[in-house]
Parts: sequence; structure tokens; C-alpha cells
Amino acid sequence: MSSIQEVYPIASQILKKYYLCNSCLGRLFAKKLRVSSNRILGKKLKQNFPKSSKKCYICKNLLDNLESYLELMLEFSLNYGFSSFVVGAIIQPSIIDRDDFLRSKYQLRGIDGVKTVITREISKQFAKKTKKKLDFLDPEITFTLNLKEKTCLLRSKQISFQGRYNKIKRGFSQKQKPCQNCAGKGCRVCNFHGFTENESVEAKISEFLFRKFGGTIAKFTWVGGDDKSSLVLGMGRPFFVRIQNPQRRKAKLPKKVKLESLVINNCKIISDIPKKPLSFISIIRIKIITENSIHSSHLKNLKKSLENPVIIYENSGRRLEKKIFDVRYKIISKNKFTLTISAEGGLPIKRFVTGDDVVPGVSQTIGNNCKCETFDFLEIKMITNN
Repeated sequence: MSSIQEVYPIASQILKKYYLCNSCLGRLFAKKLRVSSNRILGKKLKQNFPKSSKKCYICKNLLDNLESYLELMLEFSLNYGFSSFVVGAIIQPSIIDRDDFLRSKYQLRGIDGVKTVITREISKQFAKKTKKKLDFLDPEITFTLNLKEKTCLLRSKQISFQGRYNKIKRGFSQKQKPCQNCAGKGCRVCNFHGFTENESVEAKISEFLFRKFGGTIAKFTWVGGDDKSSLVLGMGRPFFVRIQNPQRRKAKLPKKVKLESLVINNCKIISDIPKKPLSFISIIRIKIITENSIHSSHLKNLKKSLENPVIIYENSGRRLEKKIFDVRYKIISKNKFTLTISAEGGLPIKRFVTGDDVVPGVSQTIGNNCKCETFDFLEIKMITNN
């Protein structure tokens, strides 16, 4: 193992031309001497040199004045719950250039760069002050310090949830219209949530989670969709959602949350949302109005025809197939009946009724122009691949 006497001649050559702070000088030799403190090593190497009021050639005394950045981190993280963190930094290119120049000139290899040392030193101080853990792989919050502009950006790791919802009143849609000012990206007008009104399933679930965990944008993955006039009954429709930049990571979530026209069931934190689309079967009750009188024989023909897959022709040219597993019907009046089906997820119900590029469609099959009055989801069953 090298001793301090071996590196002292090079350190002396450097100090005769360039004034360095203890941290920057010690850093140039710390790995070679296998010492942990750059500052203490630098102080030893400078013992025979007079004190100077000059600024460090490399960092301009930045490493001796990190307290203000530590205060920024403490201030920004005050309202966040977290157990682990990591720190990144943006520093003046001139600092890196001077560091590279000096290491190249004196052929000093295998040395930590000045940026690495700055973030490591701030991380040590922050961990000591807060008792939080430094985690490079999966931190709960990430600080980005801009040392050029003396600012701090904090990003909190998103939280993923899954749950189910029941829609028990008609008149509001599943998805929320985005904020007109930012197109859903998040701005001051919408309080960085991406929407300004509370008129959908998406908005109501989002606001509930924002109250519990804080955060900005909510990104949903839906398991199928429902119409503005539809009810969602039974165990409810599954949903997955990510909350970006949450302030709290733990909160009590009741098994059932009633929000006026919506009920959220079994909402819980999960490790991540599914990467692939999920398969599901919906049991749907459709109320249908006909132009002419209904004949029972026509509905029997409809039930028979739906033993074959339903073909859906999209405008894009795609051709989709959806299976219907069970069909029941009930005549209500001469121009109205209900059709209850168990179908593969993704069947466009209104188009299925009118027969708009859907074969077999209800209208064509029974020979009667049909209109979907309402359709309600009685149950949504997930299909798991074992």
C-alpha cells in the first residue's frame, strides 16, 4: 500500500502552480492511499504550504460550502414521507473541465470525479441529518441539485394501486376531459393534476388518492370501459392507477369508500401495474328499443346466431373477433326488450346493437332497426393465465 510520502512530490508540484481546497487535493490521492476522508488527507498534504485566501482552482470552494444545498434538500423534502433517497447534480462545465485538465496533466488515473464527490458529500450530510438511507437502485425520492442556478428539484417515486369501482348513478363518464390549458400534462391552472373538473370516475378516484397520498398526475389503466349512462354493478370494474410524485407513501385505505355516485372497493398499493392488456369477461344487460314489434322467434334466432364469434370491423382495417358465451333475453313490451350477455371484453355494445360494422349485429339478425337505450355491467370477471 502506498504511503503519503510517495504522493507528496506530485502533490507539491500541483500546489506550487494551483491552489486546491483540502477536499479536491485529497481526492486526487485518496484511492491510491486507500483513505476514506479526502478532506483530512488534503490537510496533511498541505501542512508545509502557507495558508491562502485563494479559491480552489477546481471547485472554486464549492466543496467547502455545501450547507446551502443541504438546506434546500431539507426544505424541499419536509412534507414528503420516504425512507430512501439519491442525489444527482448539475454543475458548471468549467469545474469538470478544470478537474479533467489537472488529472490529465499529472497523469492521475482511477480517481473519483469532482461531481461524484460533491453528490457523495451532500448525500452523507443529508443521510446523517435525516436518518434516511441512500439508495442508488430504487430510491423513493430523487434530488437533482442545479449548482449552476442554486436550485433543487425533488421527484418522488410513483405509487401503483389496484382496485374496483361501482358506478351506482348514471350521468358521468369513465374518463376525464384533460385541462384545456395544459392538455392533461399538469399546470398551475389544474393544480398539476391534469384536469380541472370533477365529473368522471377518473377524477373522483384521482381526487380520493390525492387526498390520501398527495401527488400530481394520476395515470390509469382501465379494464374495459363504460358509457356515461351505464351503471357498473356486482364486484365492480377493476382499475389500475399510478400516482406521480406522491408526498406520502403510507395511508390507511378502507375496503369500501363511498363517493356520492361512486364506490371504490379494495383499493390497495401494489408493486407495479400489469405490463400487458388484461383479458376479462363482462356480463352486460342491454335495454333495446326496436322500430317495429318484437317477435320471440326473432330473438331465438339472435341467440342461435351469437353462438358464433362476433366480428368487428374497425376503420383502421383491423378485424376483431369477440366471443359471446351466454345469451338471455326478456321482452318488456312490443318495442322493447333486454338482452343479457356474457361477452369477451372489448365488445362495442352500441355498435353491436345497431349493427354498425359488427356481424352478427342485433338489428340485422332480428330484421328490426334497434337502438341501445342503456347498457349496464352486472359483473366483470378477470381471466387469469395460470
